[in-house]
Amino acid sequence: QVQLVESGGGLVQPGGSLRLSCTVSGTIFGITMAWYRQAPGKQRELVARITTDRSTNYLDSVKGRFTISRDNVKGAVSLQMDSLKPDDTAVYYCNNCPTTWSWGQGTPVTVSS
Repeated sequence: QVQLVESGGGLVQPGGSLRLSCTVSGTIFGITMAWYRQAPGKQRELVARITTDRSTNYLDSVKGRFTISRDNVKGAVSLQMDSLKPDDTAVYYCNNCPTTWSWGQGTPVTVSS
């Protein structure tokens, strides 16, 4: 069973930055990976996706602010988040895309002054 461990979240002021990291217990070679988020009272949504050839897609509201990357050798996926806004407040998760693995605990991000 693949295990996902997210880290790097925290409290940040609007306009600030955070870098989220995700480690995967299994291989991510040949697998499209993604970051998702779930805000309080809302459904989980896909934030950013990166394919095996490193093509990327982003939620419209984060384009130009977030950058997803991957390290196949380390089995890791990262999300650099800049110019954060209060609407980015959520618990962030990584998973494959489409999701077939169990969800990790996620890492909470709070953007507030």
